[in-house]
Amino acid sequence: MSKAIRIDQYGGPEQLKLVDVQVGEPGIGQIRIRHKAVGLNFIDVYQRTGLYQNPLPLQLGMEGAGVVEAVGEGVTHLQVGDRVAYAANPPGSYCEARVMPAMNVCRLPEAISFETGAAMMLKGLTAQYLLRRTLPQAGLQPGDYVLFHAAAGGVGLIACQWAKALGLQLIGTAGSDAKCALAAAHGAAHTINYANEDFAARVKDITGGKGVKVVYDSVGKDTWEKSLDCLSPLGLMASFGNASGPVPPFAPGILGAKGSLYVTRQTLFTHISSRAATQSMADELFAVVTSGQVKIRIDQRFALEDVQAAHRALEARQTTGCTILTL
Repeated sequence: MSKAIRIDQYGGPEQLKLVDVQVGEPGIGQIRIRHKAVGLNFIDVYQRTGLYQNPLPLQLGMEGAGVVEAVGEGVTHLQVGDRVAYAANPPGSYCEARVMPAMNVCRLPEAISFETGAAMMLKGLTAQYLLRRTLPQAGLQPGDYVLFHAAAGGVGLIACQWAKALGLQLIGTAGSDAKCALAAAHGAAHTINYANEDFAARVKDITGGKGVKVVYDSVGKDTWEKSLDCLSPLGLMASFGNASGPVPPFAPGILGAKGSLYVTRQTLFTHISSRAATQSMADELFAVVTSGQVKIRIDQRFALEDVQAAHRALEARQTTGCTILTL
């Protein structure tokens, strides 16, 4: 048996229930993992509320770290006893132990703790595919300006550091002076408090009127329109989340009028749809973390049974850096 967090219907944090579940043996292409720590992400909120639909009842959680307890037929890259971490579908990491597909599970370097592994996989792989794979048509070179919304969040603080290592001028937005200071301390070249500043006007000031080559936006509805105004001609609007709500429908014609802009909606799970792609991305992430270029900041820890409080803090934008559930 394993303790797990499950929802039986969509709704608020009160729907998160602690239950006992049976954990069986792994089948073909699967492993059984015993978690040491579990990561918390905004996608968990989307799934709990039903913005992202899944069959119910649903065990939440998209990332974790722990030890392999059993290996199913056909799994060759992992062995019993391996320290591992993952970001993966299907959901289900909010638990002590689970059987899951092995494809997205990676060996965790000894230099990286279980807590760091659990905190960094989904957010770190997201930062990787944004900065390394989701690029404007002319690419990104050292010195180029990029705009990153929610720069003091879990993905944002990793992106600030990684962008600095790549030589990019990252302009980070956040909702308070304290969060802006945090982003700056992690490598953001410039910060904007969008609670009391017009971020589009400030971006134009910072870039000498040229705008940025790419906007990375996980906020959604509240930042969408002004973000388009921040882009230079042929710039890329890269949406990867909806923390303030989904972006409303828009007429593609406005993209031409604003400078022949590109728009994309990205999800991590397209990028990690193969074993080779997952390992390649994870290797890059492990390299920047073990080298010290990127430090994973865990600012909130909640026990598994306190997951309701964790979700409330996340939705109220009271968190910075990464949040984990401890076991």
